[in-house]
Amino acid sequence: MSQTPSLRARALRYLARREHTRAELENKLAGQAGDESDLASVLDELTRGGFLSDQRALENLISARRGKRGAARIVHDLRSKGVGEELIAAALPALKAGETEAARDVWQRKFGALPQNASERARQMRFLQSRGFDFETIRVVLRGAEADR
Repeated sequence: MSQTPSLRARALRYLARREHTRAELENKLAGQAGDESDLASVLDELTRGGFLSDQRALENLISARRGKRGAARIVHDLRSKGVGEELIAAALPALKAGETEAARDVWQRKFGALPQNASERARQMRFLQSRGFDFETIRVVLRGAEADR
């Protein structure tokens, strides 16, 4: 039981830096916890106290990545951080809603000019795909840029 205060203090230090999901914090503290039940009780206590929230971690991650990444990439990041599927499913409609505008902004910042040939078009499409935008969104962005000419 003597490890619990230091384990709690470590958890609070991590949470003071940024929001973490329960799974992230559990992974970070697993090697430092003497007993799994100690770790679980500390995480439960932090959750009850409002210090640890998967919902807040999800909102912060979405907010930080929204202008630079597409929905597919953000969902992948959320899953890798241990956010539950039900929270991801609830956030997905809002992510999809602003996808085209986010892709257009990313494209404009990176390229700003229409591709001059097929290889340049493929390069721009690959870049946007690597940022997590789906092909339909990418086509809309590039078609929209061509229409603006």
